[in-house]
Amino acid sequence: MEFAHVSVLALFCLAFVGIGATPSGEDYWQSVWPSTPLPKAFYDLLIPSGKTTNLPIRANELKQYSTLFFQHDLYPGKKFTLGNTQSEGNIIRKIGKQRQGVTDSIWLANKDKQSLDDFCNSPTAKGEHKHCVSSLESMIDHVISHFGTTKIKAISSTFAQNQDQYVVEEVKKVGDNAVMCHRLNFEKVVFNCHQVRATNAYVVSLVATDGTKTNALTVCHHDTRGMNPELLYDALKVDPGTVPVCHFIGNKAAAWVPNNSVDHPCVI
Repeated sequence: MEFAHVSVLALFCLAFVGIGATPSGEDYWQSVWPSTPLPKAFYDLLIPSGKTTNLPIRANELKQYSTLFFQHDLYPGKKFTLGNTQSEGNIIRKIGKQRQGVTDSIWLANKDKQSLDDFCNSPTAKGEHKHCVSSLESMIDHVISHFGTTKIKAISSTFAQNQDQYVVEEVKKVGDNAVMCHRLNFEKVVFNCHQVRATNAYVVSLVATDGTKTNALTVCHHDTRGMNPELLYDALKVDPGTVPVCHFIGNKAAAWVPNNSVDHPCVI
């Protein structure tokens, strides 16, 4: 009788804890988009609060972010070499000399020259709206608030390891004025979610020299006035505010765009 009483009490306590418990980020994701897998780009947001990780963007991965090109380069058969702009050292040095701009924040936040708080509180570039988030829940709330609906989807890249040479197989436009959320290069897990006016998002199907196929999330900026002038000139020999400029987005980021498909709310 006493055992039964303890068992009932234990069940009551578990039920009470379950009701009052805060749902995890993954549970919150499923409550908004049931049966929809969480994009791998957001896995870092599931790391318990207070724990640190290694810097997320390594030297070889930086090539995914530092490949700039013109919009007219997006066509089947076009060859790309990742990292065709600057070395890691040059990118860090030039970012330290220039104000934060649209392209700077996408490539690399240098923790040795700027703190996380400094970056998140720094002025935005022209035409940019940014918001730092440190949890999956806050990211979900932010993008839903921005679009005013849950009918949105997250699209991310699937770059292969140790592959730098690619040929474009297909180009698919997926949205205008997307909200980009990318992991900042600090040990603490923080994503910068920002929206830049006059942009187009694409998924570009790439084939590596060994036959490996990759989907590259790509953003083209039609308003480049906020881009770093030194980096832009070194990469393409053009000045900010002159021509549309595109760049790939690495695996530690995703683009949020309106979802017109009922069956596939998320593309990974």
